[in-house]
Amino acid sequence: MVIIMSIDKLEEEVEKLQDEMELLEENCDSLDICKEDDGCSKCDAFKKMEAINLKIEEIENKIEELTAATEEED
Repeated sequence: MVIIMSIDKLEEEVEKLQDEMELLEENCDSLDICKEDDGCSKCDAFKKMEAINLKIEEIENKIEELTAATEEED
């Protein structure tokens, strides 16, 4: 039971991060720095999106681990 609740919380966290990512992506193309050839490497929004992607990946890995653990219990 506790694992299922943890999975639900982790999935909610992923959704929040995905929403945050969408907002950053929507603004990304409109930024002046994005029009430069190497703009992404200097862009704070891009750096935030990379960090969010890593966090989402970590959480999804945890979800997979927990899901596997619950399947083993059954």
